[in-house]
Amino acid sequence: MVLDGKGRLTVPARHRDVLKAVAEDRLTITKHFKRCLLIFPRPAWETFRTKLLTLPMSAEDLRRIFIGSAMDVEIDGASRVLIAPELREWAGLERDVLLIGMGSRFELWDKVRHDAHEATVLAAGLPSALGDHVL
Repeated sequence: MVLDGKGRLTVPARHRDVLKAVAEDRLTITKHFKRCLLIFPRPAWETFRTKLLTLPMSAEDLRRIFIGSAMDVEIDGASRVLIAPELREWAGLERDVLLIGMGSRFELWDKVRHDAHEATVLAAGLPSALGDHVL
């Protein structure tokens, strides 16, 4: 995928109808501590935000990252979402990006950063906590 010159991401066709039905084209974009962005359909964001607000004070730094940087956006008539310049800069998003579905949310990664992160994860092997539960 590619961000256009104005920092807009075209929502893939396979997600458009679902996002329209579930979120009425309303999304929330925020930082993730892995230096990517999280994109939530608005109802999923509200659920996530509520959970964050119930965490103890020791989680204040995470709340600051997630809630403090959250921006509400809408999918425009051309199926695009504007990614704010400060969020693009923080996640290192320039042109080539990956939008990864993660259940109730998406992650938006700079392609080079994602590839490096994925290589590190794969080199580490499966966590022992997974045991025989995967594959």
